[in-house]
Amino acid sequence: MSRSAEYFYRHVAQTSDFPLALEIERAEGSWIYTVQGKKYLDLISGISVCNTGHRHPHVLKAIQQQLDKYLHTMVYGEHIQSPQTLFAQALCSYLPPQLDAVYFTNSGAEAVEGAMKLAKRVTGRSEILSCRNAYHGSTQGALSLMGSEQFKNAYRPLLPMTGLVEFNNLNDLSRITSHTAAIFVEPVQGEAGVVPGRQDYLEALRQRCTETGTLLVFDEIQTGFGRTGRLFAFEHYNVVPDVLLCAKGMGGGMPLGGFVASSARMKLLSREPVLGHITTFGGHPVCCAAGLASLEVLHQEDLIPQVEKKNALFVSLLVHPEIREVRHAGLLLAVEFADEATNQRVIGGCLERGVISDWFLFNSSSLRLAPPLTITEAEIRFACTTILESIAGCTS
Repeated sequence: MSRSAEYFYRHVAQTSDFPLALEIERAEGSWIYTVQGKKYLDLISGISVCNTGHRHPHVLKAIQQQLDKYLHTMVYGEHIQSPQTLFAQALCSYLPPQLDAVYFTNSGAEAVEGAMKLAKRVTGRSEILSCRNAYHGSTQGALSLMGSEQFKNAYRPLLPMTGLVEFNNLNDLSRITSHTAAIFVEPVQGEAGVVPGRQDYLEALRQRCTETGTLLVFDEIQTGFGRTGRLFAFEHYNVVPDVLLCAKGMGGGMPLGGFVASSARMKLLSREPVLGHITTFGGHPVCCAAGLASLEVLHQEDLIPQVEKKNALFVSLLVHPEIREVRHAGLLLAVEFADEATNQRVIGGCLERGVISDWFLFNSSSLRLAPPLTITEAEIRFACTTILESIAGCTS
């Protein structure tokens, strides 16, 4: 065991008893390289983070240029910092006009927390709903919205006035009432194992929220920034939320999140009380510079229009008797097997063969695929060949 690995296990707080424990030396494009000299094709992008690939040259250039100017200068919202203003303007230019103000955060969970506070201020209500099998983060407010009791029970009591509805269930929309401040919904459920929303459900959800004065919050932390073949998944449905949550792929590999709403609603966080929502490092200038550069890459290199073609190649190649189903939303795919044991053996077989894959928190029998949007056809073919070899190796 190397000294770095020893320190990892001794001094770095662990999140499980079975970390991957790859000792990373560098990463480039779709590939990760270890200090032992082995390279791995990254099919999960750090969990939907590196949409423009690892260390894209345009992103690196933007980071370097910002490093030569300034890092942190003041807590959020006090100084005018061009990386924030330029990124906010660029992002809003791609969104519907009612989503014209961004509050930058450090992470997706912080975006959820901010949106919960915003919903209470806008509506004057307390109840917040979310969906079963939803994942919104691990801080206490976000955890209160998580759709799995397994992850929540050890940390109760959590926030009161929260409740769960069934995703894609029209009957459950009656749970949204004039007492509901907001409902948080993933247009495509990620940790459930890639479960897309139905068109009729999301349209009825929008209508019910409008009728009851409830804010519709779309959590696109995992599906945003081109992952599904549009900049955001809600564009597939032509259903516009009142609040949009972003993170993961937002920062081009740097830690960045945000919640987006109308400027009129956002202003409520600045008064009664003043500084109603604050953060020290949210919207860090280096992270925002990277985020803007990554957004530019998505459009300048036409990465988003290529997603469906790359998705179709994955789906066409992933055919095997042991594969029960391939659910997909662009380059977010779930390859389902009969059980968790089979899935874990396939994941292990892929890792041995130089391909990094994963599972889903609320669907342990499905293999997660969320590669960089820059992945090439040759890399997709190598990935699928490796997955099929791993299936054959664990079932023979």
